[in-house]
Amino acid sequence: MNILKGDLIQLTLAGRFDVIIHGCNCFCTMGAGIAKLIRDDFPEAYQADQETKTGDKKKLGTYSLAHIERNGKRFTIVNGYTQYDFSGPGPLVDYGAVQKLFARIKKEFPNQRIGYPKIGAGLAKGDWDVISGIINTELKEEDHTLVEYSH
Repeated sequence: MNILKGDLIQLTLAGRFDVIIHGCNCFCTMGAGIAKLIRDDFPEAYQADQETKTGDKKKLGTYSLAHIERNGKRFTIVNGYTQYDFSGPGPLVDYGAVQKLFARIKKEFPNQRIGYPKIGAGLAKGDWDVISGIINTELKEEDHTLVEYSH
């Protein structure tokens, strides 16, 4: 896992990543955290989320996606369903869903430059040590980068 300080969205718009992944709940809200920023900046990603079934637990470990083009840069946003709900005592993240999601990412986006925030460790209250271990295992030998937010 590479680690970079910065703004995931701005780095992506500058051409640093081919694929960005963020964690979502299963209720099609994208109303807080980086999901809200993505919803606001890339309505295509929000539309992809809206096309899934609201409240469906079967979404855990799957994703919806949007292919984006901005200022001559092309990239894919992956809305990864890593938690069922968005409120309640933590952790809300489902570690099994994180593992399943990143196993699919490895298969379906090989040899891509992948960026992500601390998926599941912010609003979802998960343990980043556990989550980063899962990501490192599943994306072994891929070019993947944690972007720690800094403005």
